This record gives sequence, C-alpha cells and structure tokens, in this order.
Amino acid sequence: MKTICCYLLALPLFLACGQSGSKPATADSVTPVVFAAAQHSNNAHHKAELLRYSTASEHFFDSLLAKHFNGSVLVAKDGEVVYEKYAGFKSMDKNSEPVDEHTAFHLASVSKTFTAMATLKLWEEGKLNIDDDISKYLVGFPYPGITIKMLLSQRSGLKNYVHYMDNSGWDKKKFLTNSDLLQFIISHQAQLKGATPGKHFEYCNTNYALLALIIEKASGLSYPDYLSKTFFVPLQMQDTYVFNLGDTTKAEKSYKTNNRAYPLEYLDVVYGDKNIYSTTHDLLKWDMALRSNKLFKQSTLDSAYTPYSFEKPGKRNYGLGWRMLLEPNGKKLIYHNGWWHGNRTAFIRMIDEDATIIALSNNDCKRVYSSKKLCNLFGDYRQGNETFDEQDKEPLGRGGEPNSKK
Repeated sequence: MKTICCYLLALPLFLACGQSGSKPATADSVTPVVFAAAQHSNNAHHKAELLRYSTASEHFFDSLLAKHFNGSVLVAKDGEVVYEKYAGFKSMDKNSEPVDEHTAFHLASVSKTFTAMATLKLWEEGKLNIDDDISKYLVGFPYPGITIKMLLSQRSGLKNYVHYMDNSGWDKKKFLTNSDLLQFIISHQAQLKGATPGKHFEYCNTNYALLALIIEKASGLSYPDYLSKTFFVPLQMQDTYVFNLGDTTKAEKSYKTNNRAYPLEYLDVVYGDKNIYSTTHDLLKWDMALRSNKLFKQSTLDSAYTPYSFEKPGKRNYGLGWRMLLEPNGKKLIYHNGWWHGNRTAFIRMIDEDATIIALSNNDCKRVYSSKKLCNLFGDYRQGNETFDEQDKEPLGRGGEPNSKK
C-alpha cells in the first residue's frame, strides 16, 4: 500500500516562494516539502481500519466504474492511500501504454481550486486585497463594483465566456488567450454587461480567467510560473502543469463516449478556469498541504471554506474556489467537480475525517461525480436516502458546471 503522509512545510520553502523574479521555479531553486510518517498508537487497530476503508472503496468503485471508464481513482485516509484504481490506456488505444499513477489528466474546473488559493496566497503576502475592485489590476475593465472576492465566490454577475464566444464572431482559427478575453470584454462592454455585482451566485468561467490575469499582475509572474513556484515545485507535484500549446503532444487528449478524440479548439489555451493537468497522487499532495496549516493561515482557509450564497435555500453553496455541501447535522463537505470536453473530474475533501476521494477521467464518464456517495464511509455526509450524483452533474456542456445552482 502506497503512503503519502503528513506534510511538514519548512520555513525556507516560504522564503523561496515569496521572492520576486521572473525565472520559473525548479526543483533545485525551491526547498521541497518534507514527508514525515504519521504515528499511530494502536497499529493493529489502524491496520484494521485501513483494510475496512480499502475493501469498501474497492467494492464501491469496482461497481461504479465497471464499464466505460478511462482514468484514475484514489481514496486516502489520514494521508495514506487506502485504494487506487487505474483503468484504460493512454490515447484510448490498447496498443498504447496503460494509464498509471503518472498519467496526468485535464482537471477542468478542479483547476479553479489552484487559481483561488493562488489569489489568496497573494492576499496573505499583501500583494492584493480581495476587496479591491478588479479594475485596479485589469486596465480598462469596464464594469465598476466587481471585486476580487466576487470573482472568487462566483458573484460577479459577469457572463460566461464559454457560452458567448461561440456566437461572438471570433475567428475560431485563432486561439483565444486570457488577454484576448479581457480586450473582448472591453470592446463589447455594452453587449456583455451582466447582472448587478454581488447580488446572486452564478457559476461563470470568466471569473477565473480574469483571476489568472490578476495573479499575473499582482505577482509579476506568469500564471503557470506563479503556480509552479508557489505550489507545484515545493509540493513535489512533478506530474502537474498548466497546459500551453507546447504541451500538445504530451498532454492526454479527451474523448467522446464513442472514443473519438476531441480536437484542439480555440478556447483551449485560456487558463485559470481550467487547463491544469495533474494526477490523483499529486492532488493528494495538494489536499494534504492545504490541511497542514503551514501553507496558509487558518483564517485564510476559513475564508475559502465559508459559504457566500444564500439567495436560495438548500445545502449546496460556494466558497472562494470551493463547492460545499452544508448538511443539517453540521457537517461540511468541501469539493469541486470539473468538465471540459471529455474530461470529467471530482476532488472531494472531508476535512473533519482527514479523508479524500479523487476521480479523474478523460472519456466523458459522468459516473465520476457519483464518487461522493462513498463519503458516508468516513462520516455522516448524507441524510436519509439522499443521493449526490443527479444534482451534482455538470449539465451545461463543455464549459464546466451548473450555471445557476449553488
């Protein structure tokens, strides 16, 4: 059984991450995270508990993902991997190499968790204030009253670019960049004026594409370089990267249900809302680093995991880059789903129980969203006979997640 245990983040790591400069971080330039084995007072009991989690997880996923699944799954408790599954082949070709723990999949909207936490890291460093109007960082932005916090919490009122760009007249032979998107908004401000800022929740990828530009402005680094320097390299996330066109040959493609590959298209280089590739093991490192209280102040994490949308009654809500379920018994489930082309992803975190479920797929396997049903193995996250999958699907096509539900 493979183990990834508690992360102890040394002070030199944060000194290195806080230094300015334009050179991308490398393994030699940033002090890595040190791994330390967790201590268990009752070893026999601990082993019995891990076996129970492992057996239940295996039974659950062998049933859930028995057919039409190309991807990887991981379940962890207390930083230890209790179950992992790799299914299918790279390139969806039986003559290619099988999927393994180093096969990086497009995270789709799970990428937003990194964008949000990068923004909050810059807030901690005093390089921005989340209550600032975004026009302070985005020159020419035409709509006053939208703050960074509104982008993070999906309350900006902006329209979703993955919907309106299709009918915008944009030359689809030309890749749209984040800067192009900002200039398009400036040039078409009358047509693209959205709802009143701060009035209601509306899931919108534009928010996170703009946050990536704000990260670049505040940090003085490109979005990929800032994430690499601040998170990927020090956390030894060696299989994680932000996609650009130079990665086309190495990046795993995504597939339709008939196993035909989605072609590269004009929206495929916009980042912040999507475009991070990673593995289940690297996402576990990310999860454990966030739990360590060394990477962020507790007050920052509390802000990230606070629900901000209560216009409609219900258990579903959104924090700063994180979805959540607020159960009547007081339990809070922190998670994010993703969908881009054939990439379907789920990143589920039970903070109280120190348990994590991660499912990544690139052949349009919607059942990965049903991974939440396993949460009740670790804690009381379901009331009565409630199920998660039907209401947590990503129903709005390639652009990501539900547009109007919390």
